[in-house]
Amino acid sequence: MLHIFAEPGDISGDRLTITGKEYNHIRNVLRMKQGEIISVSDGQDGRDYRFAIDGFTDSQVLCRLVSVAESGAELPVRVVLFQGIPKGDKMDLIVQKCVELGVTDIVPVEMKRCVVRLDAGKKAKRVRRWQTIAESAAGQSKRAVIPEVHEPMTMEAAIRWAAEHTDVRLLPYELQGEGGTRELFDGIRPGSAVSIFIGPEGGFEVSEVEAAGRAGILPISLGPRILRTETAAMVVLSWLIWRFEIA
Repeated sequence: MLHIFAEPGDISGDRLTITGKEYNHIRNVLRMKQGEIISVSDGQDGRDYRFAIDGFTDSQVLCRLVSVAESGAELPVRVVLFQGIPKGDKMDLIVQKCVELGVTDIVPVEMKRCVVRLDAGKKAKRVRRWQTIAESAAGQSKRAVIPEVHEPMTMEAAIRWAAEHTDVRLLPYELQGEGGTRELFDGIRPGSAVSIFIGPEGGFEVSEVEAAGRAGILPISLGPRILRTETAAMVVLSWLIWRFEIA
């Protein structure tokens, strides 16, 4: 079943009007017919709206509401990824795959060992690109919300933000010894806000780990193998899926 995101203003009572690229996709690419059902989210309220196609105009798909249900596509915890900005197009992959796995917010972080340094113009352009990737990945994976890609922060600002807005704060660190990670994950409860800090290619500097620890951000181990920066967050999200969604 096709799943799309609609602007709240496109929905009026039990009616939905689809225009633009989604109109072209539905009518000219998929060649959908009157009566076919479309899954729709507004990207905000976590609900799955089902609309039936009533008809077409030259620029609109006209739909009527069939049913509304709570979406089952969202993790029962809010996950905020603080990702050290990597080189090249690695961030594109991180955004896409972490959105598919259930992340709620992505914050690019300028850490001491980041090779990439973005000026104001490049920051705005990159954030727009990453947000577009997030929206596409959310639609593909039938998410009920569109995760937000925030403006880049310094490590100091990210630590403060996590301390103020999240309940569980984790920092995978290659020098952290084994033990305690499973218990931390077992202690996470539905409804919690979880922050995950991932270092860039060169990892964290010791001073960053120490500053994070003073703010209650706990270092954890992801196992005996050293993971690439584009892999680490996916592992943590996979563990959260196992913790909450796998029977």
